[in-house]
Amino acid sequence: MSSYHEPVMGKEVLDLMCTAEDGLYLDGTVGGGGHTRMILESSEKCRVIAVDRDPEALDEARRVLADHRSRVRFVSARFDRAVLDPEIRDRGLDGVLLDLGVSSHQIDSDDRGFTFRRGVKLDMRMDAEGPDATTFLAEASEEELTHVFRDFGDEPRARRLAREIVKRRVKEPLESSDDLVAAMTVSLGHSPSIKKKARIFQSVRIAVNEEIDALEAGLPALRDVMKAGGVMTVIAYHSVEDRAVKSAFREWSRACVCPAELPACMCRGHALGETLTRKVLRPTDEEVKRNPRARSARLRAWRRAA
Repeated sequence: MSSYHEPVMGKEVLDLMCTAEDGLYLDGTVGGGGHTRMILESSEKCRVIAVDRDPEALDEARRVLADHRSRVRFVSARFDRAVLDPEIRDRGLDGVLLDLGVSSHQIDSDDRGFTFRRGVKLDMRMDAEGPDATTFLAEASEEELTHVFRDFGDEPRARRLAREIVKRRVKEPLESSDDLVAAMTVSLGHSPSIKKKARIFQSVRIAVNEEIDALEAGLPALRDVMKAGGVMTVIAYHSVEDRAVKSAFREWSRACVCPAELPACMCRGHALGETLTRKVLRPTDEEVKRNPRARSARLRAWRRAA
């Protein structure tokens, strides 16, 4: 059995996105290949470009999708950079899927450094490039740390935690999960709950991997390489991600985006498409019971105008 998570809200993704029998689809966060397998099995004629920045995820996806190898092509990249692929630019996409967040495999593997289990070295990188979590915590300013803990971790004592980390790193860097939890314990005045630790570690992961930057750059870039009638589906697990998706889909669905004070429309004058999910879709109780990590999932979809 794959150690990667099962595809979240798979049926909903297929119903919304897979409308072209011979379509070319992009799975921008292929992970263990679960969603891509469902897409390929929905039609014998469709093809998928499977993208991930995590080499371990791509290896797992290649194994899972071995029976479909003639209809899937793997690309090692961040999804916001996948639009540079020549086939995507030449042919256009019939659908885009972004399943944001991290896989169960990444969380469960101590070597990846995403977890707050005791004694785990802080890393948190989706790939082997760029600074890891230890470097980020050693170099980020107090202001930047405060922003990360407050906006990505919903931490009301974000400033206090940032100050404690800056104080501690003067003597030695925060290199393990224990070091970060210890800083939290002092700044909060008590041992943090599992939920609190999960939020703070998640906020550091988002910062280390520049996930919000990738999302905000990737959404319009992927929109622009979608064919008329193509559908973009995004599954978010964090309020900041979901707000970015909701805002983008709303703006693209408006005919006029001019400031209210302008006497006449000076912008594009037409909607780029329409939002298909008036209300965010959530997993069913049955799915959450089967897969507890789907609990926070939020699915939104948008279709490009014909």
